[in-house]
Amino acid sequence: MNSATTVILSALVIGLIYGSVGLLSGFCMMSSLRGWWAQGDRRLVRTFALAMGVGIAASQLLAAAGLVDLGKSIYLQPSFSAPVMFLGGLLFGYGMVLSNGCGSRALVLLGRGNLRSFVVVIVLGIFAEMTLKGLIAPARIAMVQVSQVTLTTNSAPALLAALGLSAAHARMAAASVLAAALIIFAFAHAPFRKSFGQMLAGLIVGLLVAAGWYATGFLGADDFNPTPVTSLTFVAPIADSLQYVMLSTGSTLNFGIVTVFGVFAGSLVTALATGRFRLEGYQSPWHMLRSAGGAALMGTGGVMAFGCSIGQGLTGLSTLSLASFVAVAGIMLGAAAGLRGALRVRPLATT
Repeated sequence: MNSATTVILSALVIGLIYGSVGLLSGFCMMSSLRGWWAQGDRRLVRTFALAMGVGIAASQLLAAAGLVDLGKSIYLQPSFSAPVMFLGGLLFGYGMVLSNGCGSRALVLLGRGNLRSFVVVIVLGIFAEMTLKGLIAPARIAMVQVSQVTLTTNSAPALLAALGLSAAHARMAAASVLAAALIIFAFAHAPFRKSFGQMLAGLIVGLLVAAGWYATGFLGADDFNPTPVTSLTFVAPIADSLQYVMLSTGSTLNFGIVTVFGVFAGSLVTALATGRFRLEGYQSPWHMLRSAGGAALMGTGGVMAFGCSIGQGLTGLSTLSLASFVAVAGIMLGAAAGLRGALRVRPLATT
């Protein structure tokens, strides 16, 4: 079995596990923040924090062992536009509140029979493709060209190394402090410590991030046909997946496309096996318009930010990239605007 086939099979397994865990646990950044800021339930945000901490620790261990070169990922490129990434994060964060979930959550809910999520996935994919290569692309490229900078210190370990630490010690210090802080934050909450399912979900998702790096960065390492080094992310892969189902004769499967299919399949199988599958639709035309509008913002913002709440919030941060911290700050602020304050997205009236 060649390296490309190994990566594809790895992506399928990772997607199946993520889809199943996502359905059973409700894993989602937007749900986490809503529970924390709007409903007073802090368990889900602790689950997300645990996934972040485990993802950072496991991914940096792989890098320290020389198994994966995270510097080959898009998150650690020397040139990036902080304003565009922050703006993209804002758009994505507000959009996921409008749509009641991010792209990965939409795939999970689609597997459960939620037809609203079908609209979200399609619209998100279309606008992501428009922002990558279509009508919105020229504006995005122009903004990047006038605002991008080139940094030699593009990660937290690089900042510490610039202060005089060796590269190995800088990586260890940055990863240890951030991972420990996130894991301590998670387990400092007594209700979370009593929720074995949420603890397991955070641990599994964090390890899946590292598994993605291992699959593409180690198993996919090939001098003649190397696989792009990446892990869990969903905006561009959803766009690629839509293109693949329409033009498969001119496209090839990759890690992201197979992960998207795997998440849907994992959720579907789990929903059928546990009796959770049921068809759901929109309450009103306004509900559909708001959901589709949020998906459009997520597709556009996710491309500008180089990732989504998973692609940057977990995978990007696992590289300790400074650009990822900028993007995640934008996502968090955009979500905060949608959940609280003057721009808060109001609950839909029930009939």
